[in-house]
Amino acid sequence: MLEKISHKLTRKPKLVLAVAAAALVLCLFGSAATRINYDILTYLPSDLDSSKGEQLLEDPFQMAATTMLIVEDMPPEYVNGLRERIEKVPGVNNAMWLSSMAGIQIPKEFLPEPLRDMFFSERGTMLVVQYSAPGASEQTMEAIRQVRKLCNEHCFLAGFSVVIKDTKDLVDKELPQYVALAVLLSFLVMAASLESWLLPIAFLLSIGAAILYNFGTNIFLGEISYITKAIAAVLQLGVTMDYSIFLYHRYEEERKRYADNRDAMAVAIQAAFTSLFSSSLTTVAGFIALCFMRLLLGRDIGIVMAKGVILGVATVILVLPAILLVLDGPIRRHTHRVLLPDLSKVNQFVIRHSKIFVALFLLAFIPAIYGQRHAGVYYKLDEALPQDMPSIVATNKLKDDFGMASSHFIVMRDDIPHYQMVEMLGQMEAVDGVEAVIAYDKLVSNTIPAFFLPEELLKICRQEGKQIVMINSAYETASDAAGAQIETLNGILKAYDPDGMMTGEAVLTKDLIDIADRDFAVTSYISIAAIFLIIAITFRSLSVPILLVAAIELAIFINQSVSYFSGGVVPFVAPTIIGCVQLGATVDYAILMTTRFREELQKGLDRKTAILNAASSADSSIITSAMVLFCATLGVGLISKIEIISSICMMLARGSLISAVCILFLLPAILAVCEPLIDKTSLRWRDGSSKALPPALETSSEA
Repeated sequence: MLEKISHKLTRKPKLVLAVAAAALVLCLFGSAATRINYDILTYLPSDLDSSKGEQLLEDPFQMAATTMLIVEDMPPEYVNGLRERIEKVPGVNNAMWLSSMAGIQIPKEFLPEPLRDMFFSERGTMLVVQYSAPGASEQTMEAIRQVRKLCNEHCFLAGFSVVIKDTKDLVDKELPQYVALAVLLSFLVMAASLESWLLPIAFLLSIGAAILYNFGTNIFLGEISYITKAIAAVLQLGVTMDYSIFLYHRYEEERKRYADNRDAMAVAIQAAFTSLFSSSLTTVAGFIALCFMRLLLGRDIGIVMAKGVILGVATVILVLPAILLVLDGPIRRHTHRVLLPDLSKVNQFVIRHSKIFVALFLLAFIPAIYGQRHAGVYYKLDEALPQDMPSIVATNKLKDDFGMASSHFIVMRDDIPHYQMVEMLGQMEAVDGVEAVIAYDKLVSNTIPAFFLPEELLKICRQEGKQIVMINSAYETASDAAGAQIETLNGILKAYDPDGMMTGEAVLTKDLIDIADRDFAVTSYISIAAIFLIIAITFRSLSVPILLVAAIELAIFINQSVSYFSGGVVPFVAPTIIGCVQLGATVDYAILMTTRFREELQKGLDRKTAILNAASSADSSIITSAMVLFCATLGVGLISKIEIISSICMMLARGSLISAVCILFLLPAILAVCEPLIDKTSLRWRDGSSKALPPALETSSEA
């Protein structure tokens, strides 16, 4: 079957390219139709009280899409006029201020104290703007843009929906720069390590098509996160480029045996298919492990990237042969000398001192594990954004001028007796860090009858048998104090309404913190177990997977410990993603080295000579692969102003180099010293009757 397919693919390469181009057009439409989600908190499990509460804020209260507009040093007439203009903006459901409650002539001192404290500061006042669509919807994004157009330099729009809008604008602006720099740097690396100037262009055309196929087929998911959108293209470029290099060098080998280049390519496709499929399993396993995170962001990244690797293999098998055949003549006319370092003397030094390097390998785990476990992480999402972003500036003003470092929302039954509500609210006001509590039963009392309050304000408080309590906190989101405060408030709530729910950014973030620790452990164990099993089956060995996974895990620990020893912190999701992706994407380096080592042993060579030959033949492939992944992710890390994206990509870039160093300088010594143990714990290790599946990294040493 594969023989027939490969034969047909190579007979009419231009037709294959035409079909591939037609598929690209369809994928462009699919990519454009895939919604991008810029709200990470929506990826929390739906069974959490905070997630359920957030849904109730959205429907029926329409409070999830709420922003606060701070107006400083402007007369009441301006603020009232601005409020009226804002209410006419399509997508705005309501704009609430003093004039919508009691008229602008009423002194603010006549307002109930909770309302006065909420709407006024020393320098200015605040309007509450509600939107008719969900907070991260396109309709709300456009409404926020229109509201901003109505404001002058004395106005500051804050709220989570505004942060999402600014994040969206920044990602859309930066994404073309990410891709362009990744392509440029990858081209330079491949131009130096491959023998033709045009080969990198052929490979980039192929992987570019695979990336577009991946983004186009995301339409079946409905939406992807902005983090996935930002890193998927460069990550797919970095982890799948090796497959193209492998197919080309296999084609070069077959050209020596066949007069017709098409026949050589057909045989190369058949030979490469099994190798590419098997070697991609470790990378796919690393991404699939992310799908087991309770935070559904992991599943989002995992599915998209696992699909991207599979489509990368498919494109290399189906499309790249046609590109290479069409460009075969120009590729051969534009050749140059390969520019790669010769590590033969380094390899000899490592093998001569192999026991010392094994000791260094073992000792390195001590500081690496310590640093990895004590590395600082942060969960506060606005810390991952530029502090000069308009929404962040406004958020800081909200904290400083109105004492709203964070706001909690409680959704509960509205049939609780008034005296019990007053009692509950009093207990909540006494909790450390609570600045103000706004609720229907605080606004309506014996001294302030319900008819005194505007109907639209009462609608905010009560809807369809539910009521909202808003609590302003002096504690910042993701702080230990905020976490303790939320637990205390939740305990008070449950005593009066067991079905009541707390939500809000701080509450959602607390759940995020609780989930992240579990996710890190679970995904690490799953990725290690899956890749361990793949390597064990590949080599029919118990000891080989232990050694190879240990080598890459050391690289991962070192990578994650850098932030601790440098005094930095990383976003909460980065360690989990790095743990899976770095293992899955770079363990191929170790598999390649071990495969070559085994082949040399099966030729009858002694272990020192065998490992020297293996290292010499694998060095160039590992260096090229690591540098492509490094360059593809480095550009994003350097350019992105969004810390959560920048940190992930910088760690991936750094991790690719650390993994390469561990494999180039430590694994040869480990294999040489442990070879007798490997022989005893592996099936037919030396006799040549069972060969390990060659990884996609395997490029011809003659290149």
